[in-house]
Amino acid sequence: MQALITIGAFLLTLGVLVSFHEYGHFLAARACGVRVLRFAVGFGKPLFTFHAKNKTEWVVASLPLGGYVKLLDGRDTSQHISPEEQAEAFDQKPLWQRSFIVAAGPFANFFLAIILFAVIYISGVPQLPAVLQSPPAHSLAAKVGVPEGARVIGWQTLEQSNTPISGAFELVPSWNAMRWSLMDALTAEEGFALELEAPDGHRLIKVFNSAELPLVRPDGDPMLELGLLPMPTPLEGWTELKLGPIDAIIFASQRVWLITKVSARLMLGMFTGKASLKQLGGPLSIADMAGKSVQVGWQPYLAFLALISISIGMLNLLPFPMLDGGQLLYDAWELVAGKRISTSMQEKFQKVGFLLLISLSLLALFNDLQRYLSP
Repeated sequence: MQALITIGAFLLTLGVLVSFHEYGHFLAARACGVRVLRFAVGFGKPLFTFHAKNKTEWVVASLPLGGYVKLLDGRDTSQHISPEEQAEAFDQKPLWQRSFIVAAGPFANFFLAIILFAVIYISGVPQLPAVLQSPPAHSLAAKVGVPEGARVIGWQTLEQSNTPISGAFELVPSWNAMRWSLMDALTAEEGFALELEAPDGHRLIKVFNSAELPLVRPDGDPMLELGLLPMPTPLEGWTELKLGPIDAIIFASQRVWLITKVSARLMLGMFTGKASLKQLGGPLSIADMAGKSVQVGWQPYLAFLALISISIGMLNLLPFPMLDGGQLLYDAWELVAGKRISTSMQEKFQKVGFLLLISLSLLALFNDLQRYLSP
């Protein structure tokens, strides 16, 4: 039964995220007057096919591990485009429209994440209070004198002066919100100040200078070295975060932006050596987390969907051939050089990009197998 739930949650996750990504491309193409020949969810043998009046073929295929939108495009040698159809071809559109169509897929994933988080905040979600346990002996929090049981009530990102500004603290609603702020500061190597309420009720400000922050590196735990850890709190002591629709969308947008910044720095760290490639997860990790989150409840599952949607949006913006980011890189070249990269050169880049993606996929799968099959 557990395996069936995991597989079902995995397929649902891929179906939702891939469909939304491709629908972003679809809507942008239609808005720019480009004909969409096929909208496919999955690869392989078609299980369901529908031909719409606008000449788009809608397909659900047997292997639900991706999807694609096929556009009318004069660069495709298998397509025979009549003079009357030229106006609807992707390659005949101006640069800004082509870039808009390409970028619409990844940005649809970011938009979906905002909507999913907003739904959670509108419905109301329990939040662990930002009350701190006693910091580890050799941590930075112990060095600056953070007391046990202090509640974090304010956050301020520090400029180069490392001096907090009175009255400029942002409200910290929960530990979850503070955890992402901490990851933002650590990955950006940016100092911050906390406004605390001690157990006896008096308020104090603790400063964490950028020069003293622990570095994010493959062989360390920066959160443990920092020493700001939440105190275990019974569920009845948690607070509820419940917002109106407008406030929920604003808060969700801020959360998606924060997660995107942190994730981008961690992803960059994998290429610069600051983060371990062992952190890279593949389909087994996604399936496992999907299965676990859907069993906990619909809110954890929506939060999981939002996080994976952000990851898919970011992955597709990487400047690799075969990804949307690679095409946007071609567009940037065209904007600067005033001419397009030749089709033959793009085909060569595609082969390199294919090898890179296969290598990353195999590495992610290897990490999964080590993570879940090792004793």
